[in-house]
Amino acid sequence: MKIVTKLFWVLLICLNVLACSTKENAHEKVSETDQKETKSGENVAGDYGSELGEGEVTPLSTMINSLEQNDTFNGKVEGTIEEVCVKKGCWLTMALPNGEKMRVTFKDYAFFVPTNSKGYPVVLEGEAIRTVTDVKTLRHYAEDGGASKEEIEAIKSPKEEYTFEAIGVVIAEK
Repeated sequence: MKIVTKLFWVLLICLNVLACSTKENAHEKVSETDQKETKSGENVAGDYGSELGEGEVTPLSTMINSLEQNDTFNGKVEGTIEEVCVKKGCWLTMALPNGEKMRVTFKDYAFFVPTNSKGYPVVLEGEAIRTVTDVKTLRHYAEDGGASKEEIEAIKSPKEEYTFEAIGVVIAEK
């Protein structure tokens, strides 16, 4: 009887560990697959995250005007990917018409974009805000972007910037 009870508990623990690791690694496995497919420079174009909703794409200048008046903007915008997190594609930047860059992250860290998608046209859907990014986060982004140790250490003050949290991304062919 003791052996059956011990076996039951061991089996229960193993099933629990398996179930947890499968859930936690589900998006990681997809991301690893996406990265393997794109390391050669192929298959960068595509849909990432949620499917984009119906409706027009808002010009970036209109989004900026909206942010200056309302603090938030919800909708779709388009531009060109300027920079991508070189570690796993967990963020990107886009140039804005006012000369600034907008950092784009992905809702709930649920998806990534290919690390070699720099220079590709992109349409994003989600929410933009004007925010102040602290030094620690700016240094983290610089490190993820491949900056040198000197460049990272040169970041000494927070930065007011536009950020965008995307629920869906469509990368078009160049």
